Amino acid sequence: MMNHLGQLYQAYGKSVYRIALHYVQNVEDAQEITQDVFVAIHDHLNEFRQEAQITTWIHRIAVNKCLDHLRFKKRKKRFAAVMSIITGEKHETEIPHFDHPGVAMESQEEMKKIFDAINQLPEQQKTAIILMKLEGHSQQETAVIMNTSTKAVESLISRGKQKLREILSKDMDLNNVKTTR
Repeated sequence: MMNHLGQLYQAYGKSVYRIALHYVQNVEDAQEITQDVFVAIHDHLNEFRQEAQITTWIHRIAVNKCLDHLRFKKRKKRFAAVMSIITGEKHETEIPHFDHPGVAMESQEEMKKIFDAINQLPEQQKTAIILMKLEGHSQQETAVIMNTSTKAVESLISRGKQKLREILSKDMDLNNVKTTR
């Protein structure tokens, strides 16, 4: 089984890492999530029923691990804020550092704005956008990974793109206001 896991890592490690990086935009967190995904695969490989392709199963695990990671960070941040109120002391909350090696240095600021906007989307819209638009999965593959219908994915993409346009246009308006003063 260990040899099989090594083969799975060779075949899917990079795509799992890319998915994680799209979610967290931080190399260390993406590496940690990738490691967690393959630990989960190791722990549950005997449960894989081959109802879906192995790629779909692995990417579903990756998406779930990414969402779990983001929920944990959000809880940690909320806890720090509550502790600050209770104790009156400032508790440091991690400010995520945008660190995406797939983005050229001169494009970092622009891509940070786009990923900041993606991060404001509801979970399902964010997942659909990441899987289809950033990872290049088909609508059908995305539906299987997300355990939903293709119509639902189509709707999530449509609403997600509209919400991104709204967020990014507000950001542009704010930048214009700041620079004209």
